[in-house]
Amino acid sequence: MKKLLIAVLIAAAIAPAGAAVREADRIVAVVNKDVITEVSLRQRVADAQAMLKKQNVPLPPADVLRSQVFEQMVTESVQLQYAEQTGIRLDDTELDRTLERIAAGNKLSLAEFQQRLSRDGVNMALFREQVRREVVLERLREREVDNKVQVSDVEAELFMKSAVNANRTEYQLAHILVSLPEQAGPQVLETRARRAEEALQKIRAGSNFAQIAASYSDARDAMSGGELGWRPASQLPADFVRALEELKPGGATPILRSGAGLHIFKLLDKRSRGQSHVIEQVQARHILIKTNEAISEADAKRRILQIRDRLQSGMKFEEAARLYSEDASANRGGDLGWMAQGDTVPEFERVMLSLKPGVLSEAVRSPFGWHLIEVLGRRNQDVGAERDVQAVKREIRAGKVEQQYQDWVRQLRDSAHVETYLTEQ
Repeated sequence: MKKLLIAVLIAAAIAPAGAAVREADRIVAVVNKDVITEVSLRQRVADAQAMLKKQNVPLPPADVLRSQVFEQMVTESVQLQYAEQTGIRLDDTELDRTLERIAAGNKLSLAEFQQRLSRDGVNMALFREQVRREVVLERLREREVDNKVQVSDVEAELFMKSAVNANRTEYQLAHILVSLPEQAGPQVLETRARRAEEALQKIRAGSNFAQIAASYSDARDAMSGGELGWRPASQLPADFVRALEELKPGGATPILRSGAGLHIFKLLDKRSRGQSHVIEQVQARHILIKTNEAISEADAKRRILQIRDRLQSGMKFEEAARLYSEDASANRGGDLGWMAQGDTVPEFERVMLSLKPGVLSEAVRSPFGWHLIEVLGRRNQDVGAERDVQAVKREIRAGKVEQQYQDWVRQLRDSAHVETYLTEQ
């Protein structure tokens, strides 16, 4: 998981002062078959305040922040219910493995990681459930959006020839998104447009952009000041790029519209992408057995070891991959092609880089499941145009994924039955 996400989860799991005092609770929303309570809303608002303070972002007015957090909780509840209904779950065993990977990322054992959290005042039970929720949401996004988005060679080639790609520019951005409900009527559209215009006027008057993002943005990154990091031109619509090209760092665009809603971008910095260079590549193939709700950790490992025995008894690797592998590479005999350092997950990469060509690995555990790996060859390669094309394809895909995810979430939220009692006392 990203370090920022873990930092946020840790901040959110710290028990606030006076937490031992029980509060009178009430329902502030009914979301399909779930409810949001006053106590849970107050806790999430406190989490958001802690996160904003940690990032030195001025706090929005209390009522604005409460409203923003409430809408995020509604959207999150809709997604989590959909995940549950469609079979996405994270059992305690998988959750423990996730926590072990988080601990390892901090160069700690799980026990040491838990001790550190305890010293920092983190409620471990609350932290576990927050991690579970984030993983489920991530898996839902992967299934519903990420895995369905493809970029063809033709798309990449056309973009490489386009004027947008010619400037080779990347932009460091923060943004505000005012979403537009699907099939919204004129009155709703006018209200949302006024909201975006109000945000823009405050920015132009010199207000802190991160604070305005936390107050007005409907994006998930609103509570982190709307920061998007570096984005290449290929991830952005052409009219967004034209607006950004007119800005100096620190400037903000006018209101821009996409299928997701109304956007305001702040340009933090920009740079030209570097040239390609010679890199070491490894050609590898693998067989993957995934772990999921139906296949336990022990069953998956047993299956991969059985396949390894068959390979050692003379079965051809490509035949075994086609028969048993649960990866998209199965129909290519498990061939992953030529890969450079950083192209795959660390657990897989460490073994791949250590293998001699033609040597079959032991069973390897990664976040995807259990693997058998074989290296076919190594080379030093000037990636040149090929690397550019692959980079552009990744960039285009990332932009399409983000757009389609926003559309999908909006449609799911619009279809939900939501009863709000936020203003009732």
